[in-house]
Amino acid sequence: MISYIFDVDGTLTPSRGQMDDNFNKWFIEFCHYTKAVHLVTGSDKNKTLEQVGEQVYNACQTVYQCSGNDVWQGEVNKEQNDWKLSEDACEWLNKQLSASTFPLRTGLHLEHRPGLMNFSVVGRNATFGERKMYVHYDKKCDERKKIADLFNAKFTDDGIVAQVAGETGLDIMPIGFGKEQILKDFPLTDTIFFFGDMTMPGGNDHDIAQAVRTRGGKNESLQVEGWQDTWNKLKNI
Repeated sequence: MISYIFDVDGTLTPSRGQMDDNFNKWFIEFCHYTKAVHLVTGSDKNKTLEQVGEQVYNACQTVYQCSGNDVWQGEVNKEQNDWKLSEDACEWLNKQLSASTFPLRTGLHLEHRPGLMNFSVVGRNATFGERKMYVHYDKKCDERKKIADLFNAKFTDDGIVAQVAGETGLDIMPIGFGKEQILKDFPLTDTIFFFGDMTMPGGNDHDIAQAVRTRGGKNESLQVEGWQDTWNKLKNI
């Protein structure tokens, strides 16, 4: 069987945005045709539904929310991880929040999700324009990667890891419980095509991309530069 696995933010949709209408219609047909399409995202179910819509969501065989820590098949919640980040680590992140030179704070900087913690300096309440301000700032000073590197140096012995996620955040979770964990559900006889926009080292698609490649054979991980690039690559497969 050929299985297709897609990240959502920056891969099927603009980051934190809704799926393009034309791509949405095409992708629904693609799901029905292949019958082996899966999503894996750091976001929760409600946010993913806002982004891709119910038709795409229900056309996928499995949707792995929260990097695979909250697993859905349609309306059925198949599995959920109740792990929580320690108070010490949360306190350390709050100190990084206070130390950041980015001037804007919008609230909801630490967001508990099943099996992971999302951290954002600008905050999850930021508007589109406020998010873009932080994206510009982060590209100049590489703040998220620096915070992730410091976090990992301090807390790796505790069995947790921070990864750059989306445009403005970090995802923090137990080591081995990132997106790569979902591959346990796919037999080695399957051929997997994985699509993600953060497959570089330190990105939250990196570990699953590497794990797909190490399966060998025709398995393939594809780095994409936005939903348009995903669509073009799908047409060429």
